[in-house]
Amino acid sequence: MPGHSDQHDDVDVVDTRDRNRSRARKPRAPAPRSQSGNHYRRRPLLVVVALLVAGWLAFMIWVPFHSWGGVQRINATPAGERPAASKGYDYVLVGSDSREGLTAEQQRQLHTGSTKAAEGKRTDSIILVHVPAGDGKPAMVSLPRDSYVPIPGQGKNKINAAYTLGGPRLLIETIEQATNMRVDGYVEIGFGGFASVVDSLNGVDICVKRAMDDPKAGINLKAGCQSLDGPKALGYVRARYSDPLGDIGRAQRQREFLGAIMHKAISPATVLIPWRYYGFATSAGAGLTVGQDTSLRDVTRVLQAMRSVSSGQGLSLTVPISNPSLSTHVGSAVKWDSQKARQLFNSIKNDEPLTVAPGGSGS
Repeated sequence: MPGHSDQHDDVDVVDTRDRNRSRARKPRAPAPRSQSGNHYRRRPLLVVVALLVAGWLAFMIWVPFHSWGGVQRINATPAGERPAASKGYDYVLVGSDSREGLTAEQQRQLHTGSTKAAEGKRTDSIILVHVPAGDGKPAMVSLPRDSYVPIPGQGKNKINAAYTLGGPRLLIETIEQATNMRVDGYVEIGFGGFASVVDSLNGVDICVKRAMDDPKAGINLKAGCQSLDGPKALGYVRARYSDPLGDIGRAQRQREFLGAIMHKAISPATVLIPWRYYGFATSAGAGLTVGQDTSLRDVTRVLQAMRSVSSGQGLSLTVPISNPSLSTHVGSAVKWDSQKARQLFNSIKNDEPLTVAPGGSGS
């Protein structure tokens, strides 16, 4: 039937067109995002970050070695027979009254007195620093500068006289003879170097236990926690007439403040700020004098011991004393408690863990 045939054909045509329209309206699936494109976009950022981290690490490593080049060296090794080496590491840390390099104006600001007024170099502090090889705690042991001990070739005198008469070599020889311990290294810092280190850290925080008014040290401090700049910090660690404990109290303050310096030196506020980190390291290097046989590793051990003391992981002690005001031919001196001092030094030499020094006093 011709009519039926035409109608069927029309339906077929409509169906085909509908299917074509359906295909045209069907949304296409989005093309997959190129993973390789993202990878290439992220790569430059990762490279930049890696370079910055590598540069920062290189700077952190370079600075100490650069600063080490500014350290002064001196012969501090005694001649002749010496005690056997300890199991750990033992160093002498000295704060001297050296005014070398200070102008008259700086001497006035630091209240150190004139160079002419200081007849020969003397020590303001002598600290034996023990770094254990085992699991014990590091210790800082003050040897009061008025300690009455035998000085090789000079008879008995205050230990400070050894430094005045024969410099670091005679001082080390005197300490080794008095303690029967071999000293592995010598580190010294003078007045100007100490103040410069403190100022490089923008001051150091310390809690002053009692008000201190000491014109000779150039300080008038109120009791309480406060930040001290270089000149005030130097006066704080030098003051003895305003402290009822005299030289013993001063020794405690010296150990305390050295620990506070290291506490701030390793804080993020110092380490993560390049110019402050560089300033501290270069100031410390310029202010130090070390023995010719003292290495950068030795100085690092001393600094780590100071840090341990500041964080409560180390011991801060004074050699045991039986008489702080012994009358002698060289004036009032400090007499050690021989038996307790010997016990302390034997424990250190044998690298035995220390908790509290036998008869010693802590800070």
